[in-house]
Amino acid sequence: MNNAPTLESVLTCPQCAGQSAQVMPTDRCQFFFECPHCHALLRPRAGDCCVFCSYGSVPCPPVQLARAAGESSPKRCC
Repeated sequence: MNNAPTLESVLTCPQCAGQSAQVMPTDRCQFFFECPHCHALLRPRAGDCCVFCSYGSVPCPPVQLARAAGESSPKRCC
């Protein structure tokens, strides 16, 4: 069984609904993302660690790994 996290996520802008496929960093959280369609600056929603957890089709790698291990949240995020 492959326990490697998925590294690509599609971000959906809450302002314009534009979508953009992005590769997630594995060594840090991504707190900001500029929508390439409307240029809105996305920030994580309250309680989320990064824009991928808030607006992505797949949460960030640490959250994926924590869920696979049966944890509710990662011990360490991005």
